[in-house]
Amino acid sequence: MTTVLAIDQGTSGTKAMVVDPAGSVRAVTELPVRPRYLPGGGVEQDPEALLESVLESGRAAVAGAGLPIDCVSLANQGETVLAWDPRTGRPLSQAVVWQDRRAAGICAALGSSAELVSERTGLVLDPYFSAPKLRWIRDHLTREGVVTTTDTWLLHHLTGQFVTDAATASRSLLTSLDTGAWDPTLLELFGLAEEPLPHIAACDEIVGETTAFGAPTPVGGLVVDQQAALLAQRCLEPGEAKCTFGTGAFLLANRGTTPVRSGAGLAASVAWRVRGEHTYCVDGQVPTAASAIRWLQDLGLLRHASELDQLAADDPEGVLCVPALAGLSAPWWEPEARASLTGMTLSTTSAHVVRAVLDGIAAQVAELADCAARDVGQPARRLRVDGGLTRSRVLMQAVADLLQTPVEVYPSAHATALGAAGFARAALRPELPLADAVVDWEPSTRYTPRLSADAAGAFRARWRRALQHASIDRETP
Repeated sequence: MTTVLAIDQGTSGTKAMVVDPAGSVRAVTELPVRPRYLPGGGVEQDPEALLESVLESGRAAVAGAGLPIDCVSLANQGETVLAWDPRTGRPLSQAVVWQDRRAAGICAALGSSAELVSERTGLVLDPYFSAPKLRWIRDHLTREGVVTTTDTWLLHHLTGQFVTDAATASRSLLTSLDTGAWDPTLLELFGLAEEPLPHIAACDEIVGETTAFGAPTPVGGLVVDQQAALLAQRCLEPGEAKCTFGTGAFLLANRGTTPVRSGAGLAASVAWRVRGEHTYCVDGQVPTAASAIRWLQDLGLLRHASELDQLAADDPEGVLCVPALAGLSAPWWEPEARASLTGMTLSTTSAHVVRAVLDGIAAQVAELADCAARDVGQPARRLRVDGGLTRSRVLMQAVADLLQTPVEVYPSAHATALGAAGFARAALRPELPLADAVVDWEPSTRYTPRLSADAAGAFRARWRRALQHASIDRETP
């Protein structure tokens, strides 16, 4: 085994972690990087703040561990993009975050090509993915420099290279699901054919060297944050699924080594490319999970997420929430959808609203799990979960109840970074099977359904009817 500095650059924070050869976490540093939410669906971050958080957290973790580092790995947000100057590394725009919906008009204008995009990429023509936001930057912000996902910019500062990874590239709407390569037809469609394109590296590839954290150190094990968590949770066989509860909630199911498109409204993409072979996954997103909890905080309904279980009502008393505060992604793909709270009366309290938001997040996860089950051909035996909101027993029990499936909580708060560390080990040791590059684990908590199947079905039927209040024009799948 090797000692890895694994960096998880996420939407709400950057986490750097040193993992020793035994797989133990020797030091962790986490720094916040709160996005700015703008009128009109805009969500932005300061690129310099992202870079500074990577450098500061990484250096602090290395200093805290007191160990020589054999490799640096990076997990990234996946679909967050920016413009930057490749000569100086200077950002030329803010980072446009994956939640940003301002490119919805670009997708609408390309609506006649939606089927072509879906067939070639496995994804849906939606502003959630990278290409529409890259086009929006070119149309509205700047024609200068290059436009890429944030990982390419960060890696340029660390290594001087112009590179992304196979999983991140597959989230762009610009690569072929079958080959994993940039697709000329899609580049032309989005008006990006003349743009310089980064090298697409395998997730077990050493892409360069950095001195940002001390002595010269190889950089490898690059991957999207959610795919890193899929590996950490050892969802290595087709059909195994996990859900990460972070800024959003992201459910991914392993689909094996065949590039199969989703028939249930999910996105299909590369989970990772390792040992010369692609592994694929289907995934769905709840755009607002922890960000919905922050919204409750901003409204003054709670002070901190740690109060959720204390403040949530035992029964929402008929109050229903569709937490589409940043639109709806899979399986509806309605970027213009709006959140709704229904069923309120004069007796409704803040406790009912808090509980309804938690139930609404759980209901969306249950819908995604159903879609994944249709794609895989059978329901998952269990759902493995990680992320900050797994600390809410109320939310996790609601997920188990509505899925009617056991929920197993990952025992560490660092699934993404641990997954990135696994890819880094695979990069440094080509003889190591991927399954041996990540440590085994037992759940810290296991939730089993307490609600009857009939009661769960009745709630989900009422919640689906509430979707019509979220400005959805077509029927729910």
